[in-house]
Amino acid sequence: MSQPPPLSARAALDLLAPGHVALPARESGGPPDGPLGWPGYDAGRERAAARAGSSEAVRCAVGRVGETEAVLIAFEFAFLGGSIGWSAGERIAGALRTARDLALPVVSVLASGGTRVQEGMHALTQLQGIAGGMVRLRGAGLPHLAVLAGPVTGGGWVTLGAGSDVRLALPGTQVGFSGARVRPPDADPAAYTAEAQLAAGHLDGIVEREALPETVARWLRLLTRPARGPVEPPRAVRAAVPPATGWEAVRAARAADRPDAGAYLRAHFTRLAPLASVDPALSVGFGERAGRSIGYVAQHGTPTTPAGFRAAVRLLRLADGLGIPVLTLVDTPGAANDADAERDGVGAAIAETFTAMAASRLPVTTLLVGQGGSGGAAALTAPARTWVTAESYYSVLPPESAAAVLKRDAAQVAEVAELLRLRPQDLVAHGLARGVVAP
Repeated sequence: MSQPPPLSARAALDLLAPGHVALPARESGGPPDGPLGWPGYDAGRERAAARAGSSEAVRCAVGRVGETEAVLIAFEFAFLGGSIGWSAGERIAGALRTARDLALPVVSVLASGGTRVQEGMHALTQLQGIAGGMVRLRGAGLPHLAVLAGPVTGGGWVTLGAGSDVRLALPGTQVGFSGARVRPPDADPAAYTAEAQLAAGHLDGIVEREALPETVARWLRLLTRPARGPVEPPRAVRAAVPPATGWEAVRAARAADRPDAGAYLRAHFTRLAPLASVDPALSVGFGERAGRSIGYVAQHGTPTTPAGFRAAVRLLRLADGLGIPVLTLVDTPGAANDADAERDGVGAAIAETFTAMAASRLPVTTLLVGQGGSGGAAALTAPARTWVTAESYYSVLPPESAAAVLKRDAAQVAEVAELLRLRPQDLVAHGLARGVVAP
């Protein structure tokens, strides 16, 4: 499968950060032909350097991407396929240390075939050092954005690529753990593309080359300018009269014309930047409000799948690490409970969501905008900062399920709904919500 030519390291740095300043390169100076004495390795490096105009497969710099200063790590595919050896690993590790020292975010522009065979295990162990540097970067609360700008396979993908906080790719880029020469001969080549990785939820977006500077600048702004303090709940999108009965509350929350989470996202934020979620019933990402960034998790009215909960956990942990407050918009009859959900580990996914919510250092704010059914809703509901709309309900189980558990027939569902005290005003009276939001 053909793909566009890789973006060179110099072109990437010039495109994203004009006027960047190169970081000093620490050269290997090791034994002849590398640590293994690989015949002809030094001569091959010299030819690669002449071809690529670079002494190694990685260039590192500090520059301004839009409004945000960042450390940039750019791979040169023309130098031995952008492979990672000792010297390249040292450059990457040094760039990550510089980012921590200067408290700057990192942008990696990747075009790498993986680790360098001619250096054997000395090359492969560089991945451990890179992973350690990324952990320390994350521990410092600094974001890392990756752009896949050429073939990205092996060690480049499983460290700086898949391990970054936000992952973007140019169209048609080859992406995967296995490179073209080592994957099974009957493997579907379409599976090793940016488009396939996007569909599987492993990438956050595919961006045309000319849009890269603006897109990367926007993401850096969102990841480095958090809103101050806990999020205030959105106002109601429309006026509504609180329901008189429990069953009326259920019917109002299920009404087709009731404003959904998407309407609340559009009304509350001036700009949205979604992250990957392969569950159409749940979206995650960052939104901008008053020039500051807020993370969001939004349920969209149908059962949330294990993949949806995993996307929520990723957002919650990322936002918490970066000190960005989070808003959850709850609207689900419950978690998916079919056989596929069980095989996909729905219980474990919900457990991780409860844990991620409980571990958040900044208080999460929740607005219940529709149905709030069972653990699928409770997992994304902040215990102390929950508000409700007049067109919502919140219940230990949806009333039909509660009636079934209690061995009541269908004629008694409305009575069970009343006994559950699930109306918005009941939730406030029982201390389960702070208030009903006004328009």
